[in-house]
Amino acid sequence: MVFNCGSHTLKLGARTYIMGILNITPDSFFDGGMYFDVNKAVHRALEMVSEGADIIDIGAQSTRPGYTRISAEQEWERLYPVLCALKEKVDVPISIDTFYPEVADAAIRLGASIINDVSGSLENEMPAIAAKTGAGLILMHSGKGSDDTGNGSNAIKMVRAYFEKALNTADCQGLELNRICLDPGIGFGKDRHGDLMLVAHLRRLIDGLPQTAVMVGASRKRVIASCCDSSLNTDDRLAGTLALHTIAALNGAHILRVHDVAAAVQAARVTDALKKVGISEEYYG
Repeated sequence: MVFNCGSHTLKLGARTYIMGILNITPDSFFDGGMYFDVNKAVHRALEMVSEGADIIDIGAQSTRPGYTRISAEQEWERLYPVLCALKEKVDVPISIDTFYPEVADAAIRLGASIINDVSGSLENEMPAIAAKTGAGLILMHSGKGSDDTGNGSNAIKMVRAYFEKALNTADCQGLELNRICLDPGIGFGKDRHGDLMLVAHLRRLIDGLPQTAVMVGASRKRVIASCCDSSLNTDDRLAGTLALHTIAALNGAHILRVHDVAAAVQAARVTDALKKVGISEEYYG
C-alpha cells in the first residue's frame, strides 16, 4: 500500500511518516508570526527537513478557533514567495494546507505535491484537481465549521460517515485510492472526549474501509490540555502530543502532522521499533 503524491511515493507501513507544520501566518494558535517572514519560513522548512521531516505542510491561513478568514488572493500572496524559494531546495513532498481550490491548483503547478484540504467540504472539486494534477489529497473531517458537536462514540460515527462519503466522492471525480489520505480532524467539530475516542479507536474507525493513507494531527491542541490541566498553554503540550501521536501510530496512523519535528521523529522511530518486535492489541488495546 502506498500514498502517491506528485512524483513522490510513500510506502505505507514501512515506517511512520512525519509531516512538519510550517505556518506562514501572523495568527496561528501556536506559532503564529514566527515564520510570517519569507526568509524565516524558508529557513524553518530546511531545518525541518534536516530534522527528519518526510513532508512539509505549508499553511498561509490560520484555522484556529475564532480565526479570521482571508481571501484566496491574500493566501496566495503569502504562499507564492515561499513556494518559489523552496522549489529547488527541498526534495521531500510539499503539502499545501488550504480550502481554496484555486490556491491548491496554483500551488501544485508551482511544485507542491499534496493538497491538505481542511474544509471538510466534498463539494469544492478538490478530488478532481488532485486527479488532474497527480497530487495527493488529504481529506479531513472538520464538522463544516461546527465546534464541539461530536462527542464519544458519536464522533466515531460522524467521522466514519464522512470518510465513506469522501471516498465515494473522490472515486466519482476520478481520484485513485493511492492518492488519498484520510484525516479524522482532531479538534475540528468534536469535543475533547470525541477527539480522544477517535485516536483510541482509530482501528475501528477505519476498519473495513478501502485502504488508504491515514493521518492524525493533534500537535499541541486543546485535547492535550484537557487530559492534564485545562490551563496548560500551547508551549507546554509537547509531551502530551508525543503520547497521543504514539497511540495514533500504534492504532494505524501512517502520517503524523507535527510542530516539533525532531522530537516527533525520535518518538516515531521508537514506536516503529516496538511495532516491529511484535507489540499488538493485546498489550495496548
